[in-house]
Amino acid sequence: MQIETDTHTHTISSGHAYSSLAENVAAAKAAGIKLMAMTDHAPSMPGAPHLWHFGNLKVVPRIIDGVGVLRGVEANICHIDGEIDVPEKLVKQLDLVIGSLHEPIFAPNDEKTNTQALINAMKNGLVDVIGHPGNPNYPIDINAVVEAAAHYRVLIELNNSSFLGSRRGSHKNCLAIAEAARDSGTWITLGSDSHIAYTVGQFAECIDIIEQVQFPLERLVSTHAGKLLDFLAERGKTTMGEYHQLR
Repeated sequence: MQIETDTHTHTISSGHAYSSLAENVAAAKAAGIKLMAMTDHAPSMPGAPHLWHFGNLKVVPRIIDGVGVLRGVEANICHIDGEIDVPEKLVKQLDLVIGSLHEPIFAPNDEKTNTQALINAMKNGLVDVIGHPGNPNYPIDINAVVEAAAHYRVLIELNNSSFLGSRRGSHKNCLAIAEAARDSGTWITLGSDSHIAYTVGQFAECIDIIEQVQFPLERLVSTHAGKLLDFLAERGKTTMGEYHQLR
């Protein structure tokens, strides 16, 4: 299966990652990735960069050594009302916003509370991707979350790092999420969640799930850079034309 995009990567700026942007780009190119999102952790995460880091992403070239670099963030969902720790004004400057639940910011809760937080984050219109929803520490109503993603036109992430030790026990949930997305018309993206360059663009475990559930590839944005660009443009991202040469 051809994969051209990686929508979830971290640089050393995240505080607990170990590679530079240049190292990640080189790894992406070697892996055949045409379009990579730079999504360092938002400020509420311990060790994360200041908001100025994200405000200054305008200095990052759109294309580096033939690899497109989306200017993004992995925002923290902070409350059941779906609030994230990135102000709306800054969100509008970014190409891609992942919304995720992380233990230091939003303590794991019951299924109803976790589900409502994810749905409200999508409803608020500020997140483009729901990050690692298969995390077993955060039980959710999978059908409700996936159907909300279809309704609000938000991508559901299959996170390859979840199968490599970051969130042990995710496989069963991710399989169920992929099946629910298949049946509800929801779109999926693959994110390496790389915290070191060696894992950028590596998706063996995600691909295995996609193939197991026979997920329709026309709704997998990761198979073509242009597909991801079109999806983000439909969500109102006005800078996607700057990556025209990657189509």
